[in-house]
Amino acid sequence: MNVLTPQTRAEIERQRDRYPRARSAILPSLWALQHEAGYLSPEGMAEVAQLLGLVPSEVEAVASFYSMYFDRPSGRHHVLVCVNVSCALRGAEGIVDHLEASLGCPSGGTTDDGEITWEHTVECLGACGGAPAMQVDHRFEENLTPERVDAVLAAVRAAPSGDGTRPRPTRWLGRGRSRSGDGGTAGSAER
Repeated sequence: MNVLTPQTRAEIERQRDRYPRARSAILPSLWALQHEAGYLSPEGMAEVAQLLGLVPSEVEAVASFYSMYFDRPSGRHHVLVCVNVSCALRGAEGIVDHLEASLGCPSGGTTDDGEITWEHTVECLGACGGAPAMQVDHRFEENLTPERVDAVLAAVRAAPSGDGTRPRPTRWLGRGRSRSGDGGTAGSAER
């Protein structure tokens, strides 16, 4: 039985066909699965393996190596806060404390309403020039303050997901470029 939608299967096949070796498409295929389901289920990873012509253990090994993949359901939105050196020096600890208090759950947790799963990471997000920084559904938010975090999360919660499914990530377009063409907001950049 297929657990992936035809659209996600087509995306995985497209990724597979981009590379000379299907194994090279494991990471983008796992992203496609996670964006559809919200996490990497064993059944979903088995289907990815089948589409790539690999054994499931190869796909599971890659998934378990990276911290960016979830092995259990998460909230409708994902928030990742950088606490690496640049962000730490510019107040990331205060942002983490604020998120824990305002969302009512620790790092790695999901809000009671199922809307937001958040975590902090020691892995650099690559937004050092706008530290402290976080990603919300793969969209970078920089120059954070507790007030700015509250405004970003309020906007995320208020935005409809469209068709009732998980929000799709925005494409990384380069620092300071807004997908909508409005030039973005101060301290916000998509990559």
